[in-house]
Amino acid sequence: MKRIVLVCGVVFCALTSIAFTDNGGNGKNKKTEKDFPVLIAKNSSKTTFARQQIDSVYSLLEVAGFNLSKDVFEKAYQGYVYLLSQNKIPKPGILTIADYSKPSSEKRLYVIDVANARLLFNTYVAHGKNSGASSAESFSNAPNSNKSSLGFVLTGETYVGSKGYSLRLDGLEAGINDNVRSRAVVIHGSSYVDAARARNGVMMGRSFGCPALSWADYKPIIDEIKGGSLMFMYSDDLNYNLRSKVLTADFEWPSETI
Repeated sequence: MKRIVLVCGVVFCALTSIAFTDNGGNGKNKKTEKDFPVLIAKNSSKTTFARQQIDSVYSLLEVAGFNLSKDVFEKAYQGYVYLLSQNKIPKPGILTIADYSKPSSEKRLYVIDVANARLLFNTYVAHGKNSGASSAESFSNAPNSNKSSLGFVLTGETYVGSKGYSLRLDGLEAGINDNVRSRAVVIHGSSYVDAARARNGVMMGRSFGCPALSWADYKPIIDEIKGGSLMFMYSDDLNYNLRSKVLTADFEWPSETI
């Protein structure tokens, strides 16, 4: 696991603490040629500024060097903004991304401090054994499927169970991941996820659907994200991309303090 603290030349404030302004500070949008896929209304006066904001935060995070694509970050961050605008995130400021479009031998879990534009953790994470071998290719919300679920979830409370110190999750997308709690899909430590496997070219072990972490990583990450922060479990899955009401939300990008 890497814990990263990036000191940025520009201080980025959380959506919960400051109104958005453009680089000129006058609240007006500047035109851009960049064509990001956005969730906001196509006729929104904030569309251009939203694109600039996403680009700015992504650049400040410097996550491209950690192999987090802009496309995945855009989806996660725009979902974060939308759910925050709907008062769905009890603990704003932290955004966790599990990028299941990557194989398990890559560091595909990212914990981002969006309040300060910092990447806090980048490490390995398991997927469900019935989702695929080295890569996750199939996903489910069904009980006993032993597959990973996709989409936006909230972190819940911690507990000590058969896997030790663990963190419960609550799905925010009906029919897509709203069974994660009843399925006991949780974050926990495991012996089948570790850096040595990656170094030796061995795929990580698989869970019953849980985003399991290594014993070296799980506790500090759980302590950082527990209690109502947002997590986005992503794959380039056509079914999810079409069905997700978060990814297809039509909303006005906020220009006032939320």
